[in-house]
Amino acid sequence: MFYLVKTPFVLQKLYPHCLWEVKTTEKALFLTFDDGPTPEVTAFVLAELKKYQAAATFFCIGKNVSRHFKIYKQLIAAGHKPGNHTFNHLNGWKTGDKDYLADVGAAAEIIDSGLFRPPYGRISNFKVRALEGDRFKLKTVMWTVLSGDFDERITAERCYQNVIKNAKGGSIVVFHDSVKAFSKLQVVLPRVLEFFSTRGFQFKSL
Repeated sequence: MFYLVKTPFVLQKLYPHCLWEVKTTEKALFLTFDDGPTPEVTAFVLAELKKYQAAATFFCIGKNVSRHFKIYKQLIAAGHKPGNHTFNHLNGWKTGDKDYLADVGAAAEIIDSGLFRPPYGRISNFKVRALEGDRFKLKTVMWTVLSGDFDERITAERCYQNVIKNAKGGSIVVFHDSVKAFSKLQVVLPRVLEFFSTRGFQFKSL
């Protein structure tokens, strides 16, 4: 499994219609959580964020929202922002345009958001532009820093270092509120929140 912890500038140039980081002079980080809502895991994330009055963005899978709609409503009630992460967590490089857009549309029926993140970060520029159009009006959001919490090969400490060494003001950071990532997330998230808050950072939603 190959992935880049910090998104290189050349990749950002290849997908110019996507949001990769937030242009700001503030000491603000934009934490995002993919793949939920997930019982227990999302509840843990919400509790940790609350300790720091932190706002975040949750890119939700449509089928998980349909199964756990109460949790979805809880994250919105807590002041966080939802995003569309397709209905069935489709790979945009392996799924045809028509089927992919239909799946995003199915998620949009239950996820009220103007933001979209492609699973695995895999999408074509054609799909990005289609999602921006009048039918969907979705802004595709990528990331600046990938924590690697989903990677079973690395330790929680490595995951933590991935974030604190690479994130800066305006960075969009990816975590996952999923069962797979939970063992690392429950160690790393509290430490990340503490590290940056003691350095004067705020945590904002997109």
